[in-house]
Amino acid sequence: MRILLTNDDGIRAKGLEVLEGIARQFSDDIWICAPDEEQSGMGHALTLTRPVRLREHGNRRFSVTGTPTDSVTMGLRKVMDGPPDLILSGVNRGANLGDDITYSGTVSAAIEGALAGIRSIAMSQVYSSETVGDGVQFGAAIEWGAKVLAPLLETPLPKRTLVNVNFPPRPASEVSGIRVTRQGFHDYSRGTVVEGRDPRGFEYFWFGLEPIEHTLDHGTDLEAIEEGFVSVTPLHLDLTHHASLGALGQRYES
Repeated sequence: MRILLTNDDGIRAKGLEVLEGIARQFSDDIWICAPDEEQSGMGHALTLTRPVRLREHGNRRFSVTGTPTDSVTMGLRKVMDGPPDLILSGVNRGANLGDDITYSGTVSAAIEGALAGIRSIAMSQVYSSETVGDGVQFGAAIEWGAKVLAPLLETPLPKRTLVNVNFPPRPASEVSGIRVTRQGFHDYSRGTVVEGRDPRGFEYFWFGLEPIEHTLDHGTDLEAIEEGFVSVTPLHLDLTHHASLGALGQRYES
């Protein structure tokens, strides 16, 4: 099996090393194409206004001066000598839960893979407020990554479908198990914007420094993580709200 690895935390990220360890439990045919620098929160952005440069860091290991979407595109079209059987994105340092997936470069890299018709899975390690930055622990992802991945490789998925996996912020021995979930939703009305001034006296703003409130609806990824489970959420790329088609159509009937 041929596997392409990518992320949004950058080619030097600890989580990418963790992901490679998970992938090598299934194959030795591993390729890496990831952003040169961290691209968190870039979503499904594609670089169009400047050139993208490709850099080689060793055998089958490349970085791109662009977004996670750029990395997948370059991996498929310029780096690999044939299409992969699987694209893995992550392991992200931090949660990609609920509607955060719309911002996530990690999930968007998997979206790009799904658009290309390739089985794609995003993986993220949730962490607590006590372990931030370089202190984030990936023990749950290391221990549970292969356990989650093996059934996903054997399960048929419809076209334009991807899977979003989140590991809870617990030691591996304290993880409750694996739960298949639906996407939850945060209460973004409680998000924060912090104001400050730089050393030159100019005003700046910093987003999201405090946790955003959310309701732990039953069966969601948010609830699963809160209860110590690995969440496995199938996502699809059809954003059409089919139930509204009839009502809207009637508005335009002559």
